[in-house]
Amino acid sequence: MSDATAPDTLGAQLARFAVDAARDGVPDDVAASTRQRVLDVLGLCVASHRLETSAAIIDHVLDQGGHEQASIVGVPQRVTAAQAALANGVLAHSLDYDDTHLPSVLHPSASVVPAALAAAEHAGADGELTVRAVAVGLEVAVRLGMAGYDQELGNSVFFEHGQHATSITGAMGSAVAASILYGADENGILDALGLTASMASGIIEANRTGGTVKRLHCGLAAQAGVTAAQLVRRGFTGPPTVLEGRFGFFEAWLHGRFFPAAITEGLGKEWAVPGIFFKPYPANHFTHTSIDAGLALRARGLRAEDVASITIGAPTAVIRTIGAPLETKRAPQTGYQAQFSGPYAVVAGLLGGGGLGVGLDDFTDALAQEPRRRALMALVDVVPDERCDAIYPHQFPAVVTVTTTDGEVVVEEVLANRGGPERPLTDDELALKFRDNVAGRVSPDTAEDVRRDVLTLDASSDITSLMSRLTTFQATPVPAATTDKDLA
Repeated sequence: MSDATAPDTLGAQLARFAVDAARDGVPDDVAASTRQRVLDVLGLCVASHRLETSAAIIDHVLDQGGHEQASIVGVPQRVTAAQAALANGVLAHSLDYDDTHLPSVLHPSASVVPAALAAAEHAGADGELTVRAVAVGLEVAVRLGMAGYDQELGNSVFFEHGQHATSITGAMGSAVAASILYGADENGILDALGLTASMASGIIEANRTGGTVKRLHCGLAAQAGVTAAQLVRRGFTGPPTVLEGRFGFFEAWLHGRFFPAAITEGLGKEWAVPGIFFKPYPANHFTHTSIDAGLALRARGLRAEDVASITIGAPTAVIRTIGAPLETKRAPQTGYQAQFSGPYAVVAGLLGGGGLGVGLDDFTDALAQEPRRRALMALVDVVPDERCDAIYPHQFPAVVTVTTTDGEVVVEEVLANRGGPERPLTDDELALKFRDNVAGRVSPDTAEDVRRDVLTLDASSDITSLMSRLTTFQATPVPAATTDKDLA
């Protein structure tokens, strides 16, 4: 940074927080939650190898060449740290199975964890510092996301502008995490934020009209963070007022409408990390309570053949994602489209599936087009619900009403998401999710070794030994691939 650090800027406060936490450590519950998120991301990276876009990003990265600095999950050949962060970030986000912070509605781990793992391998950092760096990066990403959350509006200003907060603030969190692992001081971390702000990006039009570009977002964010941290080491500098400046981050993205208290209040004392929601199901998070409702109705004895109609009451804001246009959501063509369909979600829950109730194998092209499911989805409406509106976006609730063929009305309300603080996943459930994600590519013994290594990561002397366990897959057949086609 060319000028002396401005001590009162938002970026400087985040930089001081990062240095303090890297030196002094993070609370035990934060460290434990962080280790679970590393495990979750590694499992997702393995599972995502079933996708065509995963093969594409890996081919692209390997084609770039360069020094062998860090590992891509499922690839024996090491690549540069920035390219490893890119590939693993794409893998981590591609199945829509990565964690979510509410009410900012962003997915922090899919960029921060890949960036930190790549930088840690490259820098030779130990596990303890890696856990601290990931925790700080997640906290920075979430707080910047919350600075764009308008309580009066009840939504993220980023999303109102068509911007993907996940990749925008995820890049900034990735930069802080990578900077810690490269040994940066406060000025260096502030400079990395200053550089990354010029690389952070992401728009969400693909959620509405199609395309697989969203899968790139966390990879590009992770790559930007690692690259910025490396460039600062070589002398590049950024503006100390990068966040709140007249031409800074919040002016550029949010037209100056932001809430700085979300960044500074309780910084270093109150952590958001343990409250980030794990995803129990591999689908858009808005659909999860509909899945839960379907599972609950099935447990109550409701049979598919007894259904005359189903109405999903949902927050108005989510209907454009999971319920509109309704004709399309009732008839997804691919497993990928089914991940964003409210009708498919409630039907999948009602019919039951794998994993934690509905798993990866329940979102295939064949199942999306299965006549029995299509017939049930044709009976589903998605409508606004006032109670759900009052709760959103702190939860993504659903009130599902079923009318049976004999005229009985059955209601199932799911007002809090599974995987969040009100309904947390147990350690056993998170372990089951990990095993389900790596099944068929990683042996049960290796999966257990990885889980043990991650959950004791603080005691590890390096990251390479962990990553090396996941660079070569076994030849056991895996479930049918999900075809990558545009989301309609």
